Amino acid sequence: MTVRLRLATPDDAAAVAALYAPYVRDTCITFEYDVPDAAEFRRRIETVLKLAPWLLAVEDGPAGERLLGYAYGTTWRTRTAYRWVIETAIYVDRKQHRRGIGRALYGALLDLLRLQGFCRALGGITIPNPESIGLHEKLGFRSAGVFPKCGFKQGTWWDVGFWDIELRAHPERPEETLGVAALMARAEATAVLERAGWTVRT
Repeated sequence: MTVRLRLATPDDAAAVAALYAPYVRDTCITFEYDVPDAAEFRRRIETVLKLAPWLLAVEDGPAGERLLGYAYGTTWRTRTAYRWVIETAIYVDRKQHRRGIGRALYGALLDLLRLQGFCRALGGITIPNPESIGLHEKLGFRSAGVFPKCGFKQGTWWDVGFWDIELRAHPERPEETLGVAALMARAEATAVLERAGWTVRT
């Protein structure tokens, strides 16, 4: 199966909401209780794209495009000095796990965040989640600590761990990060999405 990566638009909100819904209803991977609708995801996509890429992994077929997963970067902390650090998130259709989609998506996202000028990325993981921990560590993330019993869902208290990765050297005087439009105007960013190798296991 060949997967194409592209930037999300607000019009992808319904497909993203449908992919995310089972994670809310059936798991503790996300701590949301109520399934967000398409209108809420339209707002979220618009907000994220002001800061960082929201990437989709899609498969083209006779019935049109099918969403297989998505990954994005978002604000970690709002105070100004934190602005070179970004939090990342990834969700893959639960029927598409173990096919390399997550690695393709997350790898591309990290490459784009580097090009934007972010220095460090953080990923939060509800523990236990060996699949997510494995994905993060294969891509170079390392454990940065665990916060015990900080989320209550489905009758259980859950620990949350953070994994982090240095995206690039921390300059003495960092320049402002690029906006998404400026980023995607660069040939290096286009190459990240177009490069060979996004063929995943069937």
